[in-house]
Amino acid sequence: MKEQNTKPNLDTCMDYFYKGSKDVFKKAYDFVEADMIRQLNIYPYYQTIDYNEGPKCIIEGKEVIMLGSNNYLGLTTHPEVRQAAMDAINEYGTSLTGSRLLNGTHKLHLKLEEDLAAFFNKESCLVFSTGYQANIGVLSALISKSNLLIMDKMDHASIYDGYKVSRGDVISFKHNDMEDLDNVLASADKDVGKLIMVDGVFSMEGDVAKLDDLVALKQKYNTRLVVDDAHGVGVIGPGGRGTAHHYGLQDHVDLIVGTFSKSLASVGGFVVGNYKVVDFIKHYGRSIVFSASIPPASTAAANKALDILKREPERVERVQENSRYMRENLVSHGFDVGGSETPIVPIVVGNEILALTLWRELLDLGVYVNSVVYPAVPRDRAVLRTSYTSEHKREDLDKALEALVTLKKKHGF
Repeated sequence: MKEQNTKPNLDTCMDYFYKGSKDVFKKAYDFVEADMIRQLNIYPYYQTIDYNEGPKCIIEGKEVIMLGSNNYLGLTTHPEVRQAAMDAINEYGTSLTGSRLLNGTHKLHLKLEEDLAAFFNKESCLVFSTGYQANIGVLSALISKSNLLIMDKMDHASIYDGYKVSRGDVISFKHNDMEDLDNVLASADKDVGKLIMVDGVFSMEGDVAKLDDLVALKQKYNTRLVVDDAHGVGVIGPGGRGTAHHYGLQDHVDLIVGTFSKSLASVGGFVVGNYKVVDFIKHYGRSIVFSASIPPASTAAANKALDILKREPERVERVQENSRYMRENLVSHGFDVGGSETPIVPIVVGNEILALTLWRELLDLGVYVNSVVYPAVPRDRAVLRTSYTSEHKREDLDKALEALVTLKKKHGF
């Protein structure tokens, strides 16, 4: 079965334009788009942030309101998280210098895995060096020859890449379209093992997977279901436990994948689920077997952030309230925020040059957002991706809203 209906990506674009070229560097020498937008002073990527305290940051020596991070619970500068990381470095050093499989597993990893499994009420957990690697590990282990991965068209790039290093086939369905998914499942080979994998909260759209419908289709067609909840943990569900718990369907989701680089104030990733399945991934997931393990400081920071999340669930309530306030006010001023239900609130601009221009003008007005253009989003669907934290103050949100309204009137988007 061939790949069908998949999201356009940079790899396929490059392959098309440079098919047959004898010089693998030709695409690099011909790449001028970044230089052009740098000259126009609207290049929004790889910006140097001098200091980031969460709701505000320092860029080019100027304080700006940060609406472009995933620090949803504001824990990256929490004194307890900082201290946990420093204590781990002092006691265990800066690196474990090996893979989890051979010499890189530490007691800090086991403690974090035990705590995460208990938090999600799952049997077992495995911790990876990044959230990206968690998806690579899960799919490279589980999707083998004659298996079929079925994924939402707007799933994160790490899920696409996880499929590429697996040996199975893939079909994608229209974003959050359960009728299309039903048709895909109905037409799939009934003798092939199937796994549905979706984002819990979609990273650009800010909407939530229709997990109740997904579980019904999982049961109808006897498939497995994995939720990548990188943007769900810490922001929805009881106590910030994410999408599966938000729907009360955690017992029907086979695996939950997550990251530490957002709500949990560190770097790394994890998968929780059935002990036997997690143990299999531990031995056959390429990214866990062939990568150095997450360092002690990052592990300790994530564990401390998890402790604070459990102790202070009101942070989840605050981030939900801040994002609700901005969504409602943006809509009331005529902005298109798509189907956002979470702290990720995209503002649809459409034209790509306009989106880049708005990014620059907002930064000049003291507001940092993310400008997202093709291929991260469909053509002519460029967005300003805004995101909110539990630590944003109302006056900061009002100032950001004022800047956005001013530019909407100026440019008429």
